[in-house]
Parts: sequence; C-alpha cells; structure tokens
Amino acid sequence: MSRVQRITPFLWFDHHAEEAANFYVAIFPNSRVVRTMRYGETAKEIGAIPGTVMVVDFELEGVHFSALNGGPNFRFTEAVSFVVHCDSQQEVDHYWEKLGEGGEPQAQQCGWLKDRFGLSWQIIPERVLDLLTSGDTATSERAMGAVLKMRKIDIADVERAVSG
Repeated sequence: MSRVQRITPFLWFDHHAEEAANFYVAIFPNSRVVRTMRYGETAKEIGAIPGTVMVVDFELEGVHFSALNGGPNFRFTEAVSFVVHCDSQQEVDHYWEKLGEGGEPQAQQCGWLKDRFGLSWQIIPERVLDLLTSGDTATSERAMGAVLKMRKIDIADVERAVSG
C-alpha cells in the first residue's frame, strides 16, 4: 500500500485547472492526471456550472498536485514558485521553452519565469547551485553576478564568469 503524499500543493485557477494540469503533465516525464472531480447541482449556489471541472488531481515526476477551478477571486503571485532542478543545459532549455510558452517575457529573470497561467517557476541547473553554494566567496559572488544578468540560466556562461 502506497502512502499518500502528506502535503500537496493546491493551485487555484479561474477556470483553466484541467487545461493547466494537461499542460504540465505533457511537459514533465513520469507525470499523469490522477482524477477529475466535477461540480454537482449544489454548485449553482456558488455560481459554478454543474458538470464543469472543479478539481483535477495530477502528478508531476511523482509529486502530487491539485488544481481547482475556483473563479477569479485569487491570482498567483511570485511569492510562490516551483523549482525545477536540471542536470544539463538541454534540460534547462526544454523546461524553459515549454513552461515559458505563452507566459510573460517581462517576468523572466535569473532563471525565473511565469507560465501562461501566471504560475512562477525557477528553472535551475544543479551545476549553478553548486557554484552558488561552493563555500568559496569569490566563486559564489562571480556565479551570482552572472546569474543576475540572465533570463534563462546558461551553465557555460556562469562557468566562464566563475573562471574569470
């Protein structure tokens, strides 16, 4: 018997929960939509249309998420984001391109992007995290200086900056 993930990110969408879940599942391998719940007749009391999607549960790389069609009351902010740890520039490029498609170009900075649903993501190469936390102040400072000038992180450019 598998244990249920104890803490699940719960994402509030106006009316794009199913579209967003399918979008994310198509980007990340080992991902799937788990179940979809629909509003019933009692939902008329809160202005929802019976039969429309209420919540979509989905998994991205084994992490469970829930997405709610809750109406326009709340929006995502940059105060919450999801970090995608990448092992190569190829992975950085893939996630940057796919998640950033239709997003806000002006919101792209230092490896952060906002997708077309307004959700913030950090596309971070592990190699750059290693340089930023190397314990050597000069290395960390040069790496941070390079990252602060970038939109999408380029591992080779950060390594060149660290090398001097």
